Amino acid sequence: AVGKLAKDAVAAYADYEQLSGGVAKLFAKDGATVMEYANDAYKTAGLSANQYMESVTGFSASLISGVGGDTAKAAQLANVAISDMSDNANTYGTDMDSIQRTYQGFAKSQFGMLDNLKLGYGGSASEMARLINDSGVLGDTMVDAASVSTVSMDKIIEAVHATQVEMKIAGTDTISGSLASTKAAWTNTLGAFASGDDNAISEAMTGLVESAGNFVANISTILPDVLKGIVTLVSTLIPKIPPILADLLPA
Repeated sequence: AVGKLAKDAVAAYADYEQLSGGVAKLFAKDGATVMEYANDAYKTAGLSANQYMESVTGFSASLISGVGGDTAKAAQLANVAISDMSDNANTYGTDMDSIQRTYQGFAKSQFGMLDNLKLGYGGSASEMARLINDSGVLGDTMVDAASVSTVSMDKIIEAVHATQVEMKIAGTDTISGSLASTKAAWTNTLGAFASGDDNAISEAMTGLVESAGNFVANISTILPDVLKGIVTLVSTLIPKIPPILADLLPA
C-alpha cells in the first residue's frame, strides 16, 4: 500500500510538472493566473490541478489566437469554460471527460459532440450556429453551418456560457460534485507529497479535509432515508428467507 502511494504521488507530481510547463509556455506572464485557477479547481470544478491544466491546454491555443494573443483574457475565459463544464456535468450527470472532449472539438471547429452538453442543440455545425445566434454574443451578426467555423473559440465559450446562464445551469452543488471535489483534492495531495514542499502539502491537506467535509455534509442529508430504506428492505426479506432456503436446499 505504501509502495503504491509513493508511486501514485510521483506520477501525480511528474504530470504536474509537465502540465505546468505547458501552461507557462502557452500563457506566458499570465500562466500564474491559470495555476491559481488550477490549484483551486478541486473546489470550483471538482477537478484536480492536473485535470484542470490538461483540459485548458487542450483548447487554449485556439482560445489565445481568438482573443488576439491577450493571455489574461484567455486565462479568464478558460476558467469560465471549465466552470461551465463542471456545472453541466453536475446538472446532467454527463461524464466530465466527454464534456472536455466536446470543448476540444470546438477548438478544431468540430461540432459533432455539441449534443453532449444536453442544452437542446444537436451535434452539428448548423446546431452550433443556432446556439451562437440564440445566445446573442455576436450581436446582429448571424452565422450558419457554412460560416460557423469562422467563429473564434472565445465567442463559442461565451455562447455556451450565456446559454447555460439562461437555463440556470450554474453553481450546482451535488453529492457527485462534492465526491469529485474530494477525489481531486486527494490527487492534489499526492502530488504535494512528492514535491517535498511543506506549504504545498499543508494547503493540499487543508483542501482535502474541507472537500471531504463537504461530501460528508451532503450525504448526511440523505443518510437517514437510506438507512430507513435498508431497514424496511431487511425486515421484509427476513421472514421470506427460511421457506426459500427450504425449497432450494436438498434435504
